[in-house]
Amino acid sequence: MRAYEVIVIIDAKLDEEATNAVVTKYEELLKNQGAEIVKIDRWGKRRLAYEINKHREGFYALYDIKAEPAAVAEMERLMKIADEVIRFLTVKKDEE
Repeated sequence: MRAYEVIVIIDAKLDEEATNAVVTKYEELLKNQGAEIVKIDRWGKRRLAYEINKHREGFYALYDIKAEPAAVAEMERLMKIADEVIRFLTVKKDEE
C-alpha cells in the first residue's frame, strides 16, 4: 500500500449535513476498496483563491490515506463525475 494525501473542495452551497455525507461517502468508498484511513481533516468553508465554475467558496477536506493505486483511481473517477465536488488533488507521499 502507498501513502496518499487527497484534498477535496466541496460545493459550499450544500448544508452541513450534506457536506458531511459527501466526506463520509468517499471515506466509505476507500474503506470498501481496502484502504486505511489515517486521518481526515475538515478545514471548513474557505474563500477560493480564484473563481472556479462560478464558485467563490468551498468546503475543504483533507484525506490522509494508505491505499492501493486502484482504490485511489476509483475514488478519483467518482469525484470527476460528482456535481458536489468542485476540485480535488491527489498527491502520492514520499516513502520514508
